[in-house]
Amino acid sequence: MPLINVTDPSDPRLAPYCRLTDAQLRSRLDPSQGIVVCESEIAVRQALESGMEPLSLLVTERRLGALAGLIAKAGEAASGPLPTYVLPDAAAERLTGYRLHRGVLCVLRRPPELAPERAVEGAQRACVLDALVDVSNVGAVFRSAAALGVDAVLVGDGCADPWNRRSVRVSMGTAFRVPWARLACPVAEAVAWLRGQGFVTAALALTPDAIPLGTGGLEAAPRLAVVLGNESFGLPAEVVSACDVAVRIPMCRDVDSLNVAAAASVAFWELCRRPQTSA
Repeated sequence: MPLINVTDPSDPRLAPYCRLTDAQLRSRLDPSQGIVVCESEIAVRQALESGMEPLSLLVTERRLGALAGLIAKAGEAASGPLPTYVLPDAAAERLTGYRLHRGVLCVLRRPPELAPERAVEGAQRACVLDALVDVSNVGAVFRSAAALGVDAVLVGDGCADPWNRRSVRVSMGTAFRVPWARLACPVAEAVAWLRGQGFVTAALALTPDAIPLGTGGLEAAPRLAVVLGNESFGLPAEVVSACDVAVRIPMCRDVDSLNVAAAASVAFWELCRRPQTSA
């Protein structure tokens, strides 16, 4: 595959790595033209192993030798010659706006998003995200979902993109490994639909009737969906009402709640965990 030495961060060939907005990356008007920007060797490997098609690589000179195996793997997954842009470390930092410690970025073709029906097909444990706007929180939720046994994630229209560059980085690439779908209807309607599909739906909410996590026998439900709300306002009343039960995490020292990503991890561990597998 071609190694292309670049010294000018303003080179137009590097535009996907720094100068396209999230809306341009997603290409909502023409999803077939959408791309995903992925950072770090671990995340790029996760993307390649999930079957995504790489379109180009950006590698720093300092890390070029150490990343030879990844470059070769990406080349094998590409549909044609894979442009690999090699930049001095200082130029890469000017391009991205921060020091590129991991030394590699990859542009990949954005696959078609799943329909909700496909995402939850066969799933025993699901998660619904309503209006999570912080991409780091979305990435962290996906990492916990992958690690703790969630089979699918449904995201409301107000949620940040799980394949946003920072979300992918925070998720360590696991956002490519957990099936997910964007809802085309209000979350309350989606919850009702999930109940019709045999899911017990549990809202993580601080309501007076919320039961403590670990009670109520939810972990025994054949199909269970955990519903999480906005970082500041939590879940709307109509979403909580649509769920079978509201659940709270017992707190100490007058702390009322955890960050949504931390709360998701606790809930997934209690309700969704699977038997440990060997490394």
